[in-house]
Amino acid sequence: MSETVSLTYGSEEGDFYMQHIKRTELFERNNHFHSTYEIYYLLSGHRTYFIKDRSYLIGPGDLVFINKYDVHKTSDVGEPGHERVVINFSDKFIDKDQSLYHPSLFNVFEQPAHVLSLKLQDQIFTRSVLDKLDKELKEKATGFETYIKLLLVELLLFSSRYAERNEAAPFEHASPLHRKISEIVQYINKNYAQPMTLSGMSEQFYMSPYYMSRTFKEITGFTFIEYVNMTRIREAQLLLRESTRKIIDIADSVGFENIAHFGRMFKKLTKLTPHEYRKLHRQ
Repeated sequence: MSETVSLTYGSEEGDFYMQHIKRTELFERNNHFHSTYEIYYLLSGHRTYFIKDRSYLIGPGDLVFINKYDVHKTSDVGEPGHERVVINFSDKFIDKDQSLYHPSLFNVFEQPAHVLSLKLQDQIFTRSVLDKLDKELKEKATGFETYIKLLLVELLLFSSRYAERNEAAPFEHASPLHRKISEIVQYINKNYAQPMTLSGMSEQFYMSPYYMSRTFKEITGFTFIEYVNMTRIREAQLLLRESTRKIIDIADSVGFENIAHFGRMFKKLTKLTPHEYRKLHRQ
């Protein structure tokens, strides 16, 4: 793979992570949902970004916001290659006990459309904030941890105000097929606990199994079964964090008939066993 990394700081599941990278070949990330908020800014190239239940075509100057645990995946459009900046941060990084906290900072993660298409003047401002973050994280001068927090708050406030001032254009699916796949994804999101097979779903949505399998992968970036399993594991994570239910009951309630299969899939997607995950999030 050919890539130029300008900056990598922290880890995606840590309190603060930032990466600035330029790639000239095909690339796919492996971490498709996580406990941190994500901000994605595209500097060059074009990408398809599947978020939650629909796909967006994004280009240079687009700022993308992904809430905690929302499923997402990017893929190339046309010629491979792009330059982007990604920021991930945790609730702890800007929590309610800090003087910098304000509820409006997180409004942009709750908006129906996940993408802000910035005007040129606003692109220049966003780039200046990102350049300052880049500089602070490279030089690590006295008090840089405080300054990166201030810069992140500035970016979040700007974005929330931008979203308030500029009413989002009504979301239009790229094609009737995109709309159909979005309907299937929404159905999975609501009915993940029920038995689901490719043949059964394709019959329900009036598509051949082969055609549905191929188009689902093309539009979402995931195979049908990958997406079903991810949705079930994501819901299991929620129950492990917020309830005291037995793990075997949780597995059953999210659609896994076999506890061993649940354990294998959970470890594959989260790198932890269900027991380890629960223990970590109870500390």
